[in-house]
Amino acid sequence: MYVIMDWHSIGNLKDEPAVALYELFNESTVTALGVGNCTWTEWKALQEQIIDTVRTYNPNAVCLCAGFNWAYDLTPVATEPVARENIAYVSHPYPMKRDQPWEEQWEKDFGFVADTYPVICTEIGYCLADEPGAHIPVMSTDVYGEHITKYFEKKGISFTVWCFDPNWAPMLFSDWDFTPTTQGRFFKAYLQGKLYLSE
Repeated sequence: MYVIMDWHSIGNLKDEPAVALYELFNESTVTALGVGNCTWTEWKALQEQIIDTVRTYNPNAVCLCAGFNWAYDLTPVATEPVARENIAYVSHPYPMKRDQPWEEQWEKDFGFVADTYPVICTEIGYCLADEPGAHIPVMSTDVYGEHITKYFEKKGISFTVWCFDPNWAPMLFSDWDFTPTTQGRFFKAYLQGKLYLSE
């Protein structure tokens, strides 16, 4: 298989640089798909090498570094952080990565990193078990939405919701008329400030 990595953008980099963050690798894993072994030390060195390459062309680039387990697990950062400045760490805490109650486990798996470094959860989201595309690890209800957003607010963690598309689950809308799904209704209300989370 041959892969083209396409930065699909229109404009002029001289006048309007469009890249705000460089997410080095979306979902690193060594536990599935027969992809082989890689230690955190090896993965950390690879990320540092990629950061150095990016910085050759953009010295001020903010690079995003993910952990293993499909970018969920940041536990190795406690003892072996990526040795570069101007980075943030990435986690994808989908609801079925851990059983409820979530907060204490999130803290151990990735949240503690936000006490020292910026953290951006570049994928979160959920769908009901009977909604199109439902699969492990994304099945849940609005309870997850309430818990994850409250946790992020407490920890100062930024996030983006997957996915602004009617086909890639968990979807924010179900068709190109932008009819919101369950999570679409929740996050739209949250982002518009119309959702008040209980204490």
